[in-house]
Amino acid sequence: MRSPDGAPSAPPSPAELFRRVFELLSAMEDAQRAKVIGLARRLLPTLTAEDIRNPHDFPELDDPDWHFEDGQLAGIEAVRFALRGLASDVLGDGEGREARERSEIGGQPGTGGERGGAQGE
Repeated sequence: MRSPDGAPSAPPSPAELFRRVFELLSAMEDAQRAKVIGLARRLLPTLTAEDIRNPHDFPELDDPDWHFEDGQLAGIEAVRFALRGLASDVLGDGEGREARERSEIGGQPGTGGERGGAQGE
C-alpha cells in the first residue's frame, strides 16, 4: 500500500480491515433491503417491512424476481454472519465486537440481519 505522497505505508490492522468490510456489507445490505422492499411494494403497495418477513402470507410475493432479490439479501446477511465469527476468532470477542459496532449504521449491531425476509425501512 502507498500513502497519498507515494511512500509505502503500513497495511491496515486486522481490526481496521474488518471495520471496513463490515461497513461495506452494511451499505450493501441496506441497498439490497431497500430493493427487496421496493419490489414487494410494486407487487402489493400496502405491504410493510414487517409483512415481508412472512412472504408466505402474501401470494403476491410468489414472484421469481422478488425471490431472487430476497435471496441476494439472504446471501449478504449470511456473509456478514460468517465474517462476524471470523472477526471474533481473529480479533477476539471484544475487539471484533467493537469493529462491527463502529461500522453498523446507527450503532445498532445485530439489528439489520436476522433473516426471515427484508427488514427495516
